[in-house]
Amino acid sequence: MRDPAATYPRETNMKTPSTFHTAVVALAVALSLAACSKEEKKAEVLRPVNVVKVESVSGELGASYTGEVRARFETALGFRVPGKITARLAEVGDSVKQGQVLARLDPSDQRLGIEAARQQVAAAQNNYDQTASDLVRFKELATQGFISTAELERHVTAARVASAQLDQAKAQLGTYENQAAYTQLRSDQDGVVTAIGAEVGQVVAAGQMVMRVARRGEVEVVINVPENRLTDVNKADKVKIDFWAQPDKLVDGKVREIAPSADPVTRTYTTKVTILKPDPDVHLGMTANVYFRTNGHAAVVRLPASALYQKGDQMAVWVVDPKTSQVNLRPVKVDRFSDDDVRVTEGLNGGELVVRAGVHKLFANEKVRVLAEANP
Repeated sequence: MRDPAATYPRETNMKTPSTFHTAVVALAVALSLAACSKEEKKAEVLRPVNVVKVESVSGELGASYTGEVRARFETALGFRVPGKITARLAEVGDSVKQGQVLARLDPSDQRLGIEAARQQVAAAQNNYDQTASDLVRFKELATQGFISTAELERHVTAARVASAQLDQAKAQLGTYENQAAYTQLRSDQDGVVTAIGAEVGQVVAAGQMVMRVARRGEVEVVINVPENRLTDVNKADKVKIDFWAQPDKLVDGKVREIAPSADPVTRTYTTKVTILKPDPDVHLGMTANVYFRTNGHAAVVRLPASALYQKGDQMAVWVVDPKTSQVNLRPVKVDRFSDDDVRVTEGLNGGELVVRAGVHKLFANEKVRVLAEANP
């Protein structure tokens, strides 16, 4: 028999030297590729930003606020009696004259009151006539000695009571007639309807606002000033006003009133600025900018509005450090807002680079790649 060991080798799983070498080379290549991929992942990607170079110009010191044009005198009109509105004869924006009827109430109840009062007057008049006639007869009897003085005085008193009752009934009739007249709401001045507070079919209480009428003539701009800027308003030497609808028109103004206490919600002080020479083209409800200017000049920086970053109540911009390419938030003081740009009076120096867009995507000390520099 043949020896089995001669037919089959003893170590059938042994690798040849060439196979082992190939495996080592493949492992080295894999480790090299892995190391390269890790290096690629570690490569830092800088955020590209578009910046603007700060250039200072000379400008007046001051502050600006946006407000609304309103009439200085505005009256809330309402009925003096309760009732159901049957007609409303004016709309918002309508010009009205003094004495013009603006709305009406259902007068049914007042008419019934007038009729009842007239009947009371008639009854009081008959009673008075009767007591007056009796008094005349009893005076004659007293002269002839047929009745006593006490009896005469009783009839005199009855006549006086009847007279008072007649006067009372007439006064009550006048009250009902006035209430009937109060069912018509009339304008007490020439003006413009600025608000409507009730509609036809609505039941209103006495004194409830039905319409608001603004008196023609003196107009003003109402603005809200934060407490840390009241000094700018009080120290202003000049007050100028322009309008969004008419940006080329600049008129003079005067501070008429500053609220003694702050609004509980906005924590700002309502300030009313009178337009000294109102133009006929200035209408109620228009948006206006009020500028407070003081003597002296300061370096004013014009920036695109997109460069502003609001952090709480503080305005700020992102400034790029040219040495480290890092951005940091810089608080600034804004003097004026316009449609395309803003005027900054504090916080920036000439030659600095300010990020002009994408400000809400940045974070402090982030490295960026500057794409371009441009003038604001």
